[in-house]
Amino acid sequence: MKIKIPVYLQILAGMCIGIVAGLIAIAINGHQFVTDWVKPWGQIFIRLLQLVAVPLVFISLVKGVIGLGDVSRFSKMGLKTIALYVITTVIAILLGITLVSVIKPGQYFDASQTIVMEGTFSSSMEARRTQDGPLNFLFEIIPNNIFAAIGDNSKMMQIIFFALFFGVAALTIGKKDVKPVLKLVNSLYAIILKMVNLIIKAAPYGVFALLAGLVVDTSGDLGMFRALAVYGLTVMAGLMIICFGFYPLFMKLFTGMPIKRFIKEAHPAQLVAFSTSSSAATLPVTMDVAINRLGLPEETVSFVMPTGATLNMDGTSCFQAISIIFIAQVLGLDLSLGQMITIILMTTISSIGAPGIPGGSYVVMTMVLSSIGIPAQGLALILGIDRPLDMMRTAVNVTGDFVVTAIVATPKETT
Repeated sequence: MKIKIPVYLQILAGMCIGIVAGLIAIAINGHQFVTDWVKPWGQIFIRLLQLVAVPLVFISLVKGVIGLGDVSRFSKMGLKTIALYVITTVIAILLGITLVSVIKPGQYFDASQTIVMEGTFSSSMEARRTQDGPLNFLFEIIPNNIFAAIGDNSKMMQIIFFALFFGVAALTIGKKDVKPVLKLVNSLYAIILKMVNLIIKAAPYGVFALLAGLVVDTSGDLGMFRALAVYGLTVMAGLMIICFGFYPLFMKLFTGMPIKRFIKEAHPAQLVAFSTSSSAATLPVTMDVAINRLGLPEETVSFVMPTGATLNMDGTSCFQAISIIFIAQVLGLDLSLGQMITIILMTTISSIGAPGIPGGSYVVMTMVLSSIGIPAQGLALILGIDRPLDMMRTAVNVTGDFVVTAIVATPKETT
């Protein structure tokens, strides 16, 4: 009798074996072998996920909006979805501010080391900083060339805007005229999902390669300051509270789904998110899990999850709030109440435009730092230990997508 191992266990095994392989490579001085022959397969896995991310987002959103049947129904679902994303984001930010203000990890930092660390990231971040004001991202939501946006995974908000615009416009014309488009969209959707299924089969191997490469890449970065250790623990505490306290509470209050079932079935997507550090790259897996494992309506999943891959950044928002105040503590800056409010507002707004890709949060963090008078070079203080934190916050972001989708899919009378 052939025993079928669940996908999440295969992925978990791939992670564990990858870590062990990385440690063995370090012990036998096999760094170069892992870098040249193992790590690239993990990058290929990420590229495959990113390959289908853009067409999946566009097609699933158009399919979801047209499937709603009328504009009023779209408006209700859209407003509910966005409202939930904003509420959870603000709660995550307030939690992060509370934790970092109470724990104060910056007080443990050796100020003499600040100058040494701040130069490692300043030049590249300076080139990526926006000079067009804090609300420039609103302008960036609307593409001037949809084909250029489709060719850039970091322009996911522009793709979402065009897909929603396209779908809403389709709802306003006769069903007879839309029918051929819907038929084409359904066919393309089926093909994309098949591609997703094929890529998911390679997930355990891709995760193995990613983790082996990560262990080798970080082998020399073992000397951490106490402040960075306390900072990392503060971020992890915030993410754990969101994932295992806040989200289960929301699920219990607003949906009828058992918490144990949710935790069990969401594993594959959480592990892929943890491994890839990319909400956008994980999107094909999250949608597959939501539909086929959690049993959420395909119509709701097709609209809420692609939107959440860009809009819902609870883990990232909590991380940003902690990181910004930690940097201020290290630099000896006392933030006023007005600056704290600015952090809440700016982090909420900027999280909407944060690319769902590894390291994407740093692009918008410079805007928040500058808005309260903190030099963007301060980001260099946290980069040394960011990779595991990036992995964790991405897993939290994806978990939040499941929670909001489940709430949106739950009939009003049962919430």
